[in-house]
Amino acid sequence: MPTRWRSFCCLMFAAWLAWPAWAQPLAPGSHELSLEHAGRPRGFIVHVPASYRAGTPVPLVLALHGGGGSMHTMSRDALYGLVAQSEQSGWVVVFPNGDSRWPGGRLATWNAGLCCGLARDRGSDDVGFLRAVVAEVQRRVDIDSRRVFATGMSNGGMMSYRLACEAPDVFRAIAAVAGTDGAEPCQPGRPVPVFHIHARDDDRVLFLGGAGSASDTHADFVSVDATLDKWARLDRCTGPARTVLDRPGVHCELRTTCQDGVEVRVCVTDTGGHSWPGGRKALGGKGSSALDATAEIWAFFARQ
Repeated sequence: MPTRWRSFCCLMFAAWLAWPAWAQPLAPGSHELSLEHAGRPRGFIVHVPASYRAGTPVPLVLALHGGGGSMHTMSRDALYGLVAQSEQSGWVVVFPNGDSRWPGGRLATWNAGLCCGLARDRGSDDVGFLRAVVAEVQRRVDIDSRRVFATGMSNGGMMSYRLACEAPDVFRAIAAVAGTDGAEPCQPGRPVPVFHIHARDDDRVLFLGGAGSASDTHADFVSVDATLDKWARLDRCTGPARTVLDRPGVHCELRTTCQDGVEVRVCVTDTGGHSWPGGRKALGGKGSSALDATAEIWAFFARQ
């Protein structure tokens, strides 16, 4: 090979090695990544389903862990079933890590307004971080930018509401489990479909508001009814909610008389405490078996 061609090939190989990691497309499977935001590294896990083919944009769901959890907790299929749901639907699911001072991102929290912990106390820019996560994934996977959603458990659900308030240009709709809306002020600028799931016997984020006996934060959490009333007002809903599911252990209501036809939906389980219905608690125990939260949330997003 002529010397000039050897030199050219060496330069191209060196450029390939130095190519930014974000520019490398992601193949199907789970990938643990990180980016720097506000001067600190933040981690996230991306799961790309086996059916994914480059060139065909697919929906994206951000799944936010609860306070004291991590991206590894939320990505455990035995607890939430979100990876299995990603494979079934062909959608990409991303598990970002909240703010943490511990190695590996353990015991992380989100700055969701009223709650929680380190992230709230130091004013972590979690909205900015999650915007950056979506942008990073969009550089590496073909994502349908009109179908980006957020869901979360507890503090992660609260953070989903904050995203609806402050980043409706990115997130089409949100779904919150066991976490009410403590984000103020809230001026989304457009109607945002919301879905709330809560157990009537939640002992951490009380259904009627306030902090339960099992709460670590003892924050004065907003009630489920106040959260739904707020979003019915923001989404300019008129008329009463109607029952769409009523069976032993669970009752669901829906408002569709809202601006642009958006949905404000709620499902209340009788039991399950502070948990993800159909899932398991990280420290043992199960959520309510009367509802499969993961399947219901995906069906809600699919309608948007």
